Amino acid sequence: MPYPSNHVEWLEKLISFDTTSRNSNLNIVTYLKEYLESVGVSAEVHFNETRQKANLFAVLPSKSSSTTGGIVLSGHLDVVPVDGQKWDFNPFRLTSNGDNFYGRGTCDMKGFIAVCMSLVPQLLKMPRNRPVYLAWTYDEEVGCLGGRALTQYLKSRKIKPDGCLVGEPTSNKVIVAHKGICVWTVRVKGKAAHSSYALTSASCNAIDYAARLIVKIREIAEDIAENGVNDRFFDVPCTTMSTNLINGGIAINTVPAECTFSYEFRNLPEMAQEAIQERVSNYVETELLPKMKKEYSDAAICIDNLARVPSFPDAEEKDPFVALVRALTGDKETHKLGGATEAGLYALIGVPVLVCGPGSIAVAHQANEFVPKKDLEDSRNLVLNLVKKNQGMEAHM
Repeated sequence: MPYPSNHVEWLEKLISFDTTSRNSNLNIVTYLKEYLESVGVSAEVHFNETRQKANLFAVLPSKSSSTTGGIVLSGHLDVVPVDGQKWDFNPFRLTSNGDNFYGRGTCDMKGFIAVCMSLVPQLLKMPRNRPVYLAWTYDEEVGCLGGRALTQYLKSRKIKPDGCLVGEPTSNKVIVAHKGICVWTVRVKGKAAHSSYALTSASCNAIDYAARLIVKIREIAEDIAENGVNDRFFDVPCTTMSTNLINGGIAINTVPAECTFSYEFRNLPEMAQEAIQERVSNYVETELLPKMKKEYSDAAICIDNLARVPSFPDAEEKDPFVALVRALTGDKETHKLGGATEAGLYALIGVPVLVCGPGSIAVAHQANEFVPKKDLEDSRNLVLNLVKKNQGMEAHM
């Protein structure tokens, strides 16, 4: 069966792979690698620890094989689950309806990957004096795990591109900054007893102490919102912090020995993640746990980090890559994103980066996710002209 020949055919093929984050992504990685090698592009597969998932890193080299300069086109292959959602279409079969294409991952973010893959034959024909990189990652939706590994690979190989375009859905608006995210799980361990022994030395209520910590987290969140840094360019202008999952207890007549809950914070670039978490840890170590141990000497509160993605600080407007993307899109406004992307990881290793891609974040992760057909065409033109201008060629708007 022939490989796709345009961005619509590529999107149809990519959507057919169920790359929900809980699944292996090796089928789609293998398909992409085989296609790239069939047209003469070297593609590396970088496995995770379990070898069930992998990043795909491909290079369209410059004539000199230099690793300096060029553009990284970045996207993630995984998608969020469709469980419990009521779709009007098969989520893993591309559906054309009016001005849109429907399917899981159409906007987040296989649409951008389809655009880039469709351009490979055209990019290969260019007289490239700088490389073009394709960086497709695993597990972005569960903590940017693949992106972390890939950016560290770039750093170790001393690959220094002129810039990176992360094609997350932004309706093709240029995102110049985003918040970071930290996700934490707390395990509170007390002592079980018949509920008639509540408030005695025979018991230690894990839910009670978890509740106190949750209230403290809310107090910290309110203090940061009222007295911390604000940035009006974000939809929510402050750092946010919230407890979103909780589980504890085994019966109504039993004092619970364990309670587990999870909280997250989404920090503005100006707020250090470590400083926020230190406020939680200090409260636990100096106030809450000592009080708990007075009731039960073996009491414990364990806080584990589940995910951490750095913020993407404001892009340097004078950087040539940033100026070029601004010029090509005509977008001169300041857009910032409350969610986290792999852009923060590229920024962390010193690569100029912007987020700009087809589709709207408002429909990502939803039933009947879609991408406007025009967004795909506009994104294709942007990527093509971005590479051309980076090569010193004339762009065609």
